[in-house]
Amino acid sequence: MNAQIINLNNIGCRDCSTIWLCDMAAMRIWEMNSKILVFLLLTLLVLVSVPMAGQRNSHLRDTVTLDKVTVIGKSKAQKLREGNLSVNAVDIRSFVNSINNLNTVIDRTVGVKVREEGGVGSDFDLSINGMAGNSVRYFLDGVPLDTKGSSVSLANLPVSLIDHVEIYKGVVPTWLSSDALGGAVNIVTNRKHANYLDVSYGIGSFHTHKADLNGQVAVGNGFVVRPTLGVNYSKNDYMMKEVEVWDEDSRKFVSTNRRRFHDDYFSLIAQVEAEVTGKSWADAFSVAASYARMDKDVQTGSLQSKVVGMAGRESDAWSISAQYQKHQFLTRNLNANISLSHTWDHSLTVDTAYRKYDWNGDYIASSSNEITSRGRSIRHYKRPLTIARADFGYLLAEGHLLNLTYSLNRTGNDRYDEVDRDFVPSNDVLAKHILGLSYNQTFLGGRMSNTLFLKDYLNHLTIEQTDIQSVTGSKDMQGASTSNHLGYGLGTKFQIIEPIAVKASYENSVRLPLARELLGNGTTIYANVTLKPEESHNANLGLFGTLRNGEHTLSYEVNGFLRQVDNYIQATVSEKEGMMQYVNVPAVHIKGAETELRYNWKQKLSVVANLSWQDARDRQKYKSDGKQSVTYNNHVPNRPWFFGGFDAHYTLRHLASQSDRLVLGAGYQWVHWFFLSWEGYGALDTKARIPEKNVVDVSAAYSWHGDRYNVSLECTNLLDKTIYDNYKLQKPGRAFFLKMRVLID
Repeated sequence: MNAQIINLNNIGCRDCSTIWLCDMAAMRIWEMNSKILVFLLLTLLVLVSVPMAGQRNSHLRDTVTLDKVTVIGKSKAQKLREGNLSVNAVDIRSFVNSINNLNTVIDRTVGVKVREEGGVGSDFDLSINGMAGNSVRYFLDGVPLDTKGSSVSLANLPVSLIDHVEIYKGVVPTWLSSDALGGAVNIVTNRKHANYLDVSYGIGSFHTHKADLNGQVAVGNGFVVRPTLGVNYSKNDYMMKEVEVWDEDSRKFVSTNRRRFHDDYFSLIAQVEAEVTGKSWADAFSVAASYARMDKDVQTGSLQSKVVGMAGRESDAWSISAQYQKHQFLTRNLNANISLSHTWDHSLTVDTAYRKYDWNGDYIASSSNEITSRGRSIRHYKRPLTIARADFGYLLAEGHLLNLTYSLNRTGNDRYDEVDRDFVPSNDVLAKHILGLSYNQTFLGGRMSNTLFLKDYLNHLTIEQTDIQSVTGSKDMQGASTSNHLGYGLGTKFQIIEPIAVKASYENSVRLPLARELLGNGTTIYANVTLKPEESHNANLGLFGTLRNGEHTLSYEVNGFLRQVDNYIQATVSEKEGMMQYVNVPAVHIKGAETELRYNWKQKLSVVANLSWQDARDRQKYKSDGKQSVTYNNHVPNRPWFFGGFDAHYTLRHLASQSDRLVLGAGYQWVHWFFLSWEGYGALDTKARIPEKNVVDVSAAYSWHGDRYNVSLECTNLLDKTIYDNYKLQKPGRAFFLKMRVLID
């Protein structure tokens, strides 16, 4: 008996994305970067000329008798993981029946950690290989997620909308047209060909409700309409354990348990997209309009001991966008992807109560407001956002692609206050131009691939604000300023044999500060207009492969990485006010390693285990006055450095019918303790630490009638552990979530 395994490794280029490019800018880039470009091209020629040993010619017999043929195809996620850049790829379709938000799955991937500041709708911080916060950029189908509004995040996007998620580590491809330093998260949506309607509703602990709707209607002649709706609500009234309250009987503060009482959260995302495909003038042309709204009570400041009882914030955003895609654009081998969007984003923070609350819900009169400890405020922030992007890919020859990208990102910052007469309105502007050029090549039937790229970053800033000059630095940064920065890098992959492949990548990258970091957020973050861009050397080296033996499949990946960051942007917290502000740390070096194993048996049992070590330290030995820095060689605070996880799923089929299935799941997440602030300040044994985290989750999802009907039950934090996360803020205890989903396809 003969058996033949056929690998389907389709090699294709990604549709690109960007916008117009002026000739003078292009000439300037070529003049500035010619030496670097020549160096990279010479490196490329060396790579091409390296003899490939061990190649064997295979000859097919004229006649072959096959009794059994096993066809193995690789998913989009698997192909991405096997590319020449360091990337996690997560197939969301297999989780869509059970998970209630995207953060849950991403937090379980190797090298990535999501740290939330509370329950549903809370702010969160995502770290990739030790780089976190705004060093990581977020995209939806290659377009910045910011275009949907500042309130839209991984936590409230409708899960049914998503096909898979790409998590790029350190080195970010040019087609994303981003100044990401620590990595990027690209959310890829479903693009089905058939009409469908996907509706789900979930209810959970702490008065949590989630509803999603996603669908597609084909009108005819290549014209389709895609509606999307996502609604989230929670009171977040979970128990806060061991908080301090005043006890009248003993006349002292005692530790006790109290429920959160001012943490309601509501979000809504609605979008309608119309697309026409298969026309002579466009492969695809789409227009979309979206609306996003968020209402959120503020329960604490950046410190858990500062309790807020009345202040809150809200935001709403309208967005319109258009995207044009065309193969053989103007000439046979040129592909184009052009997009344009504008967003009207308005946020409001109301902080007018002169009160001080405690965890009993009681308060005393105060001489200042709750959040900033200043005067009454009804603060408006209008941040219009315009993003224009263009991506042109030219196929030089089979396996050789030249890619040119450009993006414009312009953010306004119109601020005013309804009641604070001392507040001076201002209208700041932050504009970024990013230009990228890359050359991609593939050899040996996909066994080897290389990419080389250049990036140019132009940052223009106009500052008008003058409030709290001693804190924000606005006095020294009035008027307009422009800066220019250069980045470059390369990536390569070589498959030695089927189960063994190596890949390496390097990038000299730049990250320009975001509006949130430079200009604050109106509630818990002060502006710091003196921030400098981050610059980093990022290097990755990995070994990966897949072993198959009958019905057993084992995939492995081992990666090592280095990050050397100058002017690292770090969030700091004032313990007196409970306010945050972003500051530059002169030099931070990060080194680490990670490993992940994936096992599958008969498409029934799936097991994933990973472990990550990320050592991020301050490497600025001397301060500007020549004295040795107290924080030299300290771990970067509020950042986990050692963590891992384990997930297992088992599928039972044909329980009550031929088309039903039951998926049982269990997961464990562990995080080593880490310091809340710099360990060099104060006595080491009294330093505030974020305790070790051990969390067990379980789930069960049942589907029938060909996956048309689905119901799932989840329990998070099964053992009801007291969990502290970002800034040592407490997360919910044991929680249950029931989800019902109907898919008509």
